[in-house]
Amino acid sequence: MSMRILNTLSGKKELLEKPDERPLHIFVCGPTVYDYAHMGHARTYFAYDTFVRYLRNFKRWDVFYLQNITDIDDKIITRAKERGETPEHIASFFKNSYFEDMRTLKIESVNRYAPASEFITEIVKQVRALKQKGFAYEIEADGIYFDITKFPSYGKLSRRTAIQAEDAVSRIDESVAKRNRGDFALWKFPKTPPLPDESAKFVLTEDGEPAWRTELGWGRPGWHIEDTAITEHYFGPQYDLHGGALELKFPHHEAEIAQQEAASGKEPLVRIWMHTGLLTINGKKMSKSLGNFITIRDAVKQYSPELLRWFFLGFHYRSPIDYSGESIQEAQATFERLRLFLEKLAFVGEKNKEKEAATTAEEDAVRTTQEFEEALEDDFNTPAAIACLFKLAAEYQERLWNLSFKETEALRGCFFKLLSALGISINNPDIPENVRKIAAERDLSRDRKQFTHADVLRDEARVLGYSLEDTPLGTFIYKL
Repeated sequence: MSMRILNTLSGKKELLEKPDERPLHIFVCGPTVYDYAHMGHARTYFAYDTFVRYLRNFKRWDVFYLQNITDIDDKIITRAKERGETPEHIASFFKNSYFEDMRTLKIESVNRYAPASEFITEIVKQVRALKQKGFAYEIEADGIYFDITKFPSYGKLSRRTAIQAEDAVSRIDESVAKRNRGDFALWKFPKTPPLPDESAKFVLTEDGEPAWRTELGWGRPGWHIEDTAITEHYFGPQYDLHGGALELKFPHHEAEIAQQEAASGKEPLVRIWMHTGLLTINGKKMSKSLGNFITIRDAVKQYSPELLRWFFLGFHYRSPIDYSGESIQEAQATFERLRLFLEKLAFVGEKNKEKEAATTAEEDAVRTTQEFEEALEDDFNTPAAIACLFKLAAEYQERLWNLSFKETEALRGCFFKLLSALGISINNPDIPENVRKIAAERDLSRDRKQFTHADVLRDEARVLGYSLEDTPLGTFIYKL
C-alpha cells in the first residue's frame, strides 16, 4: 500500500515513499531542557514514536529518526540563575530526566538524540554561509540576525507574509536594532564579554551566559539555527520528513526553511511537513500559573504508560486533544473492554481445544489487517485503525463461546500483531492461586445449589480485585 501524509506545506495529502538506497530520514524537534517534560511533549512524541514503529515493524522500512535537544537557550540560563546553578548543570539534569521519561513511556524509536551544544562547529559553519550569501547581518554587541526580507518565500509554511511576521517575534529575538521586527537571531553575543584567555574555547560569563570562542566571535547559537545545522550534518541540505508540534510551525519551522534553503540554495528543505495538534488541559492551555501543568512523571503516577499511549492514539495526530480525568477514564474503559475480549479469547481457546473450526476467523483476520493498514496509510489515522479492532471484536462477540482453539488463535494473533504495530501490548495477567481456589469452591457451591455461599465467594474474589463471570464454558476469571 502507499502511505499518504498531509503535508503542512502544500495542505494536501502526499505520498511518502521509501528511498531505495538509504533509510527514510525523519527529524522531529526535541525539547528545551529547562524543566521536566510535560504532557504536551508526551502527545507529540507518542505520535512520532508510533509512526516510526509502524514504518519499521509493520512496513519493514529502514528509518533514521533524529531528534535534537535544545540545551542552549535563554530559558535554561534564566532557570540556572533562579537556582544558583550553571546552565550546563540545568541542561544536563533535565536532559537526563527527559530520557528517563521517554524510557518510562516506552518511546524507544529515536536513533539519535543530538544536543545543540555538541554541534557548535556545524552551527558556525551555517551562520558563516548565510553571512557570505547576504542573508545575515551583524549588530554590534548584540548578535547576527537573519534578514527575512532577503528570503522572498519566507512565510510559505505558515502562509504568512514577511509583514505579518512582524507581529510574531521568536522568544529570544527582541533586539531594537534589527532591520525588521521579524528577523531572528542566528548567533547571540554575550552581554558581558569574556575575559581575554587565548586558551579558552568555552566560558561562562559574569552574567551566567555560556559562550564559545568561534570565528563569529564569542557567543552562542540562536534557537532556530541549531536544528538546520544538525539535520544538515546527518541528512544533508534536504530530507524526507520533518515532524513537530503545531505551535512550532511559526516562527520556528518557518525559520528553519529560510535558513537551510538560503544557505544551500536548494528547495524544499523537507519533502513533507507533519504537525501534531495542540493539547489542552481541561479545556485550557497548559500553564503553571493556571495550576494545570502536568509533567510526564506526575501523569504516570496515576496512569500506566500503556494507557497514556492508548489515550493519545484515540485521536488523530493532527487533532486537538483535551486532556482531562474524564477523557482518560473513557480511554481506560475502551482499553479494558479490548483487554477483556482478548482474555476471553484465550479462555475459550483453552476450553475448546478439541472443537472443530466452523467460522472464517482467519479470513476475517486478514480482512481486518488490510482495513487497519488502509487506515494508517491514509494520513496515519490511528482512531480509524483502532476502530477496525473493535469492529472485529464486535463481529465475534455473540459467537465467542463457540469458537475453536484454532479460531481464537487466529483472532488473538491478529489483535496482538496490530496492537504491536501501534506500540501497544496487552498481556493476560496471571491469576493468583488463592483466587483460583475461590472460583473452584464457588463452582462446587453452585453445583450443590448453595447459591448464597456462592455469592459470598464471588464477593471475596471481587475484594481481591477479580471478577468471577459465569459462562457456557465455566467460570471466567478476570482482573478488575
